[in-house]
Amino acid sequence: MSSSNTLLNAAGLTPEESKKLTERTPSRDEEKIIKAIRELYSSQPTESTYEIYAPDAVFHDGISYAEGMDCVKAHFNALPKIFAKTRILRFRVLNNPPNIPESTILIDQDVDYHLSASSASGIKTLTSLLTLERNPQGQVIRHTDEFDHSRSRMADDGFLGKINEARKRLTASVVGSTIDKTPPTN
Repeated sequence: MSSSNTLLNAAGLTPEESKKLTERTPSRDEEKIIKAIRELYSSQPTESTYEIYAPDAVFHDGISYAEGMDCVKAHFNALPKIFAKTRILRFRVLNNPPNIPESTILIDQDVDYHLSASSASGIKTLTSLLTLERNPQGQVIRHTDEFDHSRSRMADDGFLGKINEARKRLTASVVGSTIDKTPPTN
């Protein structure tokens, strides 16, 4: 059972617990979302990639807190501008624990981020837990990306959490106002 001193991730689990979840095959109604998530994290989004999101969707990771479709698009459209290449090394759709509704999709992934296309290895490999919460229409309303399966502090975590949330919102605002919302073309 989770300790009260441990911050639980979006799956309601400690990082150790969520890392032990077993892999499953995505259901037919999840396939479009899984394909889109792979496109996003491979820095290859198309306009149809973003059809998985509700207009008021929220994306939250350790760097940004993006509210609304335009901010979500800007966040992912910025990846190819920052990184020469991103590569998914591992991608597992996970079985949900009993406390998570079936409409939520949990994904454990490792992504290699390259600053230079010629580098033999990635500059940084990030392991993360993706928690995709869907509305009754099947659209993603909240996309949480937790590095190393660990919860990122927000305003409800006290003073430092408030500062962290303000920084994330500022980052999303700057990215949202400077990055084109049209997916890049290859």
